[in-house]
Amino acid sequence: MAAGAAGRGAAPPQQEQISQTKLSVDDEWNLQQEKMYRMHRGHESMHVEMILIFLCTLVIAQIVLVQWRQRHGQSYNLVTLLQMWVVPLYFTIKLYWWRFLSMWGMFSAITSYILFRATRKPLSGRTPRLVYKWFLLIYKLSYAFGVVGYLAIMFTMCGFNLFFKIKARDSMDFGIVSLFYGLYYGVMGRDFAEICSDYMASTIGFYSMSGMPTRSLGDNVCAVCGQKIIVELDEEGLIENTYQLSCNHVFHEFCIRGWCIVGKKQTCPYCKEKVDLKRMISNPWERTHFLYGQILDWLRYLVAWQPVR
Repeated sequence: MAAGAAGRGAAPPQQEQISQTKLSVDDEWNLQQEKMYRMHRGHESMHVEMILIFLCTLVIAQIVLVQWRQRHGQSYNLVTLLQMWVVPLYFTIKLYWWRFLSMWGMFSAITSYILFRATRKPLSGRTPRLVYKWFLLIYKLSYAFGVVGYLAIMFTMCGFNLFFKIKARDSMDFGIVSLFYGLYYGVMGRDFAEICSDYMASTIGFYSMSGMPTRSLGDNVCAVCGQKIIVELDEEGLIENTYQLSCNHVFHEFCIRGWCIVGKKQTCPYCKEKVDLKRMISNPWERTHFLYGQILDWLRYLVAWQPVR
């Protein structure tokens, strides 16, 4: 009995020694997986049901977005534009990305002023040119940043950074940030330019998004800016090149390029006949800008709730 008592007395130290034994990393991971499996045993049917609910919700949401975009394209574009404009602000503040926040603030301030000028009534004759100059600048800068970012990424992937003793992480970060800046501000600039184009054209009166124009277009008036195309020697105005569309309507070359390329319009500002952009862009070097605009449009719908067709 004394031996039994001694054995019972010696048991706790042995158990304490076993409990204090440290498991290896693999054994600890296997133990956690086993606990997780026991906890979720018998939940397979519930998981399948959750997946089905998620897929059904996704399909219904995509159908709703398709109908929304087809029937109310203007509100769809406006909501998705606000989404792309405001959502990055939340993440930049949360993650302390002050460099992006400063650039976002500067872009937002200037664009807000441009948007304010474009929506005033009566519209100043210089406003359309100011609008297209600003967004054309944004377009060209975004194109430059996008090309530089893409080349930097390819530069790093090919290992050329080693010849200049640049760390792969630094060159890759520079390429990704430059590419992101170029694509993001390119998409935002084209969307805001489209909104300004619609407001200015409807205010001038030669263009209407739905229905007939409220004014009749004269032979010597540009429907984009509302100014005279050919001015007399004693008149105030700008002397510049003109461009005639296939519908025989004549515009300032800068105005119609801003309308079609920057403002994302592919129809005549007056009669809404389709514009042949390939004929307008005869310079081979400028066709890369047209291709870049198509990439931005595709990316814009991919990011902002692109519906499944």
